[in-house]
Amino acid sequence: MPTSPTQPKRTPSTLSDAPAKTPTTTRRGFGNRDIARIAVFAALIAALGLMGPIPVPGLVPITAQTLGVMLAGTVLGGRRGALAVVVLLLLVLIGLPLLSGGRGGPAVFVGPSAGYLFGWIAGAFVAGAIAHAGGRIVWWRTLIGAVVGGIVVVYLFGIPVTATVAGLPLSQALVSSFAFLPGDAIKAVLATLITTGLWKAYPQAFPARMQLAGK
Repeated sequence: MPTSPTQPKRTPSTLSDAPAKTPTTTRRGFGNRDIARIAVFAALIAALGLMGPIPVPGLVPITAQTLGVMLAGTVLGGRRGALAVVVLLLLVLIGLPLLSGGRGGPAVFVGPSAGYLFGWIAGAFVAGAIAHAGGRIVWWRTLIGAVVGGIVVVYLFGIPVTATVAGLPLSQALVSSFAFLPGDAIKAVLATLITTGLWKAYPQAFPARMQLAGK
């Protein structure tokens, strides 16, 4: 009886004839580049803390760390920016002296400034949500994000906790915080200039969906 022609064996090379699937991320997922960006901005915030307070004549000394929080939001966007702050605070929690003045350890999360630390997470999220809202980076939206997220939201968390821990009236803690407004306003402007400059010079620093919008 006739024999059927032998079927060629499918080797690994023939199996690979199908189009290769490249790793992708879901709309809500993070890829390797996102994780790297989050790590870089956590390190940036830590590095700005190691600089220590910056003396300004006639003003309360500026700590540069809040600038890093603003930049994490305005560059990475809300979720990624907030995660960068979370990574930093977890490192602080285990004892690394990454806050301004070399502070670290669990004690900082129950002190007068604890509310500001938790406010950094929400502030970075809000700053990023506003700055990235239009799919492109524009200076006025970035500035609004830096001010609302990096100042207003952070103060909303920080002032009540300071008043509670220090045993101060809320009004007194509120008035005391006004001394930091000039420095924080300067940081919001710097964050806007850096973010818009980075958007023009190196859009690859931003999330992929923003890069596509910028083309």
